[in-house]
Amino acid sequence: MEQQWHALTAGEIADTLSVPDDGLGESESLHRLQQYGNNELAAKKTTPAWFIFLRQFFNPLVYILVAAAAVKFLVGGVMDGGVILAVIMIMAIIGFIQEARAEKAMEALKQLAAPKAKVKRSGGIVLIPSREVVPGDILILEAGDKIAADARLREASSLKVNESILTGESVPVDKHTDIVPAGAAVADRKNLLFMGTAITAGRASAIVVATGMATEMGKIAAALKEIRSEKTPLQKSIHALGQWMIFIAVAIVVILKIIGISRGMGWIEIFMLAVAAVVAAIPEGLPAVVTVVLAVGMRMMAKRNAIIRKLVAVETLGSTTVICTDKTGTLTMNQMVVKRLWNAARTIELRGDDCGAHAEFLCDERKIAVADDRGLKLLLEIGVVCNDASVQIAGDQCALVGDPTEGALLVAGVKAGLQKHELEQLSPRISEIPFQSEKQYMATLHEKENVPVVYVKGSPEKILSLSSAVYRNGGEAQLDDSARALILEAVMGMAQDALRVLGLAYCTLSAKKDVLREEDFAGKLIFVGLAGMIDPPRAEAIDSVARCKKAGIRVVMATGDNKLTAEAIAKQIGIATGDVVTGADIDRMSDAQFAEKVRNVSVFARIEPLHKLKIVKQMQKLGNVVAMTGDGVNDAPALEAADIGIAMGITGTDVAKEAADMVLADDNFASIVTAVEEGRVIFNRLRNAVLFLLTTCFGELFALILCILFTGIAPLLPIQILWINLVTGALIAIPLGLEPRVGNELHFPPRHPKVGLLYPGMVMRIIALASGLSVGVLLIFARSLQWFSLEEARTIVFCGVVVFEWLVAFNVRSDEITIFKLGIFKNTALVKAVVIAVVLQMVVIYADFAQPVFNAMPLTRAQWAIAVLPGAAVFILETLRKIVAPKLFGAGKWKPLRQA
Repeated sequence: MEQQWHALTAGEIADTLSVPDDGLGESESLHRLQQYGNNELAAKKTTPAWFIFLRQFFNPLVYILVAAAAVKFLVGGVMDGGVILAVIMIMAIIGFIQEARAEKAMEALKQLAAPKAKVKRSGGIVLIPSREVVPGDILILEAGDKIAADARLREASSLKVNESILTGESVPVDKHTDIVPAGAAVADRKNLLFMGTAITAGRASAIVVATGMATEMGKIAAALKEIRSEKTPLQKSIHALGQWMIFIAVAIVVILKIIGISRGMGWIEIFMLAVAAVVAAIPEGLPAVVTVVLAVGMRMMAKRNAIIRKLVAVETLGSTTVICTDKTGTLTMNQMVVKRLWNAARTIELRGDDCGAHAEFLCDERKIAVADDRGLKLLLEIGVVCNDASVQIAGDQCALVGDPTEGALLVAGVKAGLQKHELEQLSPRISEIPFQSEKQYMATLHEKENVPVVYVKGSPEKILSLSSAVYRNGGEAQLDDSARALILEAVMGMAQDALRVLGLAYCTLSAKKDVLREEDFAGKLIFVGLAGMIDPPRAEAIDSVARCKKAGIRVVMATGDNKLTAEAIAKQIGIATGDVVTGADIDRMSDAQFAEKVRNVSVFARIEPLHKLKIVKQMQKLGNVVAMTGDGVNDAPALEAADIGIAMGITGTDVAKEAADMVLADDNFASIVTAVEEGRVIFNRLRNAVLFLLTTCFGELFALILCILFTGIAPLLPIQILWINLVTGALIAIPLGLEPRVGNELHFPPRHPKVGLLYPGMVMRIIALASGLSVGVLLIFARSLQWFSLEEARTIVFCGVVVFEWLVAFNVRSDEITIFKLGIFKNTALVKAVVIAVVLQMVVIYADFAQPVFNAMPLTRAQWAIAVLPGAAVFILETLRKIVAPKLFGAGKWKPLRQA
C-alpha cells in the first residue's frame, strides 16, 4: 500500500520520520543513507555493444544470405560472395546504430536529477550532492531550484512549481501546506514536491519523504526497466518470409534431386542444379531494397516534420490502428486564449485568430465596437493593466513571457486595440499585491488622471466577496442577491464549457497611497465582469481527427487535465465522448472492467504516468497497433511500450525523445496523421518491391524445374541467375520503393497486425506471374534448343527473364490500376533504372570482356524477338486483368481471410 504522505500534516510526518526542527544530525543522516541507499535512479541493465551487433545476424534472411555467399565461394564466385557479405554487414551496422540509440532513455532520465540540494542539518543550511539526500531531510527551496527528492511541504510562500515533465501540464502549479485527501491523483497532491520538477516562483521548506527509486520519478524509471521491446509488423513479416524461403529452397533442391536422379544425371550435375536452385530461390536484393526504402521514407517524413529515430518505425506507422494522444500542445495550441467575456449581463464571444491581433467581439451574433462600449473596454483594460506578463504578436504567432493566463488577457486586449505599454503610460502602477494561492487574487494600484485607481483580478468567488457594486449601463448598481446569482450563473456556464474563469473589478480611492493593502479596497470593489479562457484546439487537429476516422484509425485522448476540460476539447475536435474515465476510476476497476472501458472509451482524464502505460498495454492486448504521443518524463514508459512512441520536438524532454521511435518537429497532431499516411505509402512500396523480387525468383525456380523435367537441361547458369537477382532485380526494385503516393492511402482501414508483407491474394498473383514466366521460358528454351546452340538458347532465356523484369516492374506498381492510368513516366526513378538496366544487359550480351563471364552470346533481332515473348505476353494479360477484374488478387490484403 502506497504511503499517503499528502494526507498527513507536516508535523505528523516529522514525528513519523523523527525529524527535529533543526534538521537531521550528521550521524543520523549517514545512518539513513546506509538504510535507504543513495538518492539515485537505478540504472537499467544495458546490453553490451558486441551483443547488440551480434544480434543483428539472428535472422532467417541473413541465414539464407550467408548460405548463398558460401555457395558462391564454393563454386568460385568470389566477387558474388563478397557482394552478398557486404550487404549483410551494411544491414547489421544500420540495425546496431538504431538499437544502440534506444539504450539511452534511462541515461537521459538520470540527468534530470538535481546535482546539488540545500538542506537543513544540525541547525544550519548546507549544500550537499543530491545523491546524499535522505528521507527526513528538510529541503530549503527558492525560485529556480530543481527538487532533489519527493517531499512534503512544511512552509510555502507564493510557491509555484513546474511539474510538466511529470504530469504533462504546462501551467505552473500553485502549492500549499494544507492536507490533501487520501487517494488524490499525483497532479492533485498540491502539498507535495516531486523529484526532477522545478520551482518557478516563491520559497518553501519541505520534509523529504521518498528518495531514489521510491520517488514518483523512480516509479517511472522502474517501469522503463521492465518494458521489453516487441518486434514490429515488418520485422515479423521479414522473419516469416525468411523462414518460408529456407523451406522453399530446401524443398526445391529435393525436388530437383529427385528429377535429376530419375533422368540419370550425375552427382556433379545435380549439385550444380541445386546451386542454381538456391541462387534462384534467394532474393539477394531484398535486404538492400528494404533498407533503402525505409531510409528514403525517413527522409520524406522528416520533410513533413516527423523525424524517425528507429528505421522499422517507418513501416509500423502505416499499420497503426489507435493513436493515443496527449491534449496540451498536441491537439491544442498550448496557449491560453480568451474565448468568452461577460459584462453588464451580456455574454460576448471572441472569434478570429486565436493568437493573432485580429478578432471580432460578438454579442448575440452582433458585432461590438470595443472603442464605443465603455463597459467592455473597461473590462479588457483591467485585464491588461493588472498584469505582469508581456506578449509580442507577429502575424499569427505569440511570444509570451510570463503566466499563460495573464498572456491570454493581454492578447484579448490587443485584439481590442489596447496595448499594455500605452495604458501604463496613462495610468502608471504605484503599488501591487501579487497573486498568492491563499488570497486567490492580484491587485494593482494606479494613478489615472490624478485619481488613485485599484484594479483587481482573481477567482470570481473571491472578487465577489470583495465587491459591493456591479458595473452596469455605464455606471454602477448595487450588488444584490439577484445580481450575484446572475454572475454566478455566468461563471457556471463558462465552467461547464471547460473555460478557466477570472473575475475583474475596480474601485477608486479617496486618498493617494504609496502601498496598497487589502483593507483599502475590501468591500468597495465594483464588479466589472468575467473572462473565460481555454487552451483551444488546433484547427488542423480537427481536420486530422476526421481523416483518422475515415482511415479507420481510432483517436484516444489521455491527458492529465481535468475531466470537464478533456471532454470539452474532445467534443470540439471530434473525438467520441460517450464516457470519460479518470485515473481514479481506473484504480478502482477490475481487469475485466478496465479492458471493457479501453475497448469503448476514447477520453481519459486526470491520468498519471503508469495509467498511460496500462492503457497502452491493454490496447495491445486487444490486438491494436498503438501510436502514443508524449513530451514529459511521465510519458517515457508508455512511449517505450507503444508500437510507435511519438515525442514532442519542441516541448519534449530528452527522456521522452530517447524513449520514442519518432519525434515531431512541430508538436502537431496533424504531423502524426501525415506520418501514418506516409507509413502506409511506404508499406505499399515495400509490397511492390517484394512482389517484384519474389515473382522473378519463383519464375526462375519454376522455369528451372519445368526445363529439367521436360528437357533435362538447366535454362540458366548460377552466374546468370545472380545477375538477374542481385544486379538487374535490385536495381529496379529500389525505384519501385520510390513510387509516388496515389492519394487515397487514408481512404482505407488500417492493415490488420497479422497481415504482413505477403497476403493470400499477393501470393496468388506471384504464382500467376511466375507461372507465366516459367511456362514462357520453357517454350522458348525448348524451341531454341532445336534451332540454336545451348549457349545461344541460355542467352535467349537469360535476356527473356531480364526483359520480363523490365516489363513486370511497371505492372507491379499497383495491383488494381493499369500503368496507363498511373502514368508510365510518373515514377521517373523507375524509368531511369530500366534504361540503365537495358544498357547493362547490352554490355553483358555484346561486350567481348563480359561474354565469357556470363557464358553469353550476342543475339540477333530474331532471337531478341523470341526473348521478348514471355514478358510481353504476361504484361498484356496482367493489364487486361486489371481492367476486367481489378480486385482478383485482393483477398486478405487488409484482414486475415477468416476475418475478412
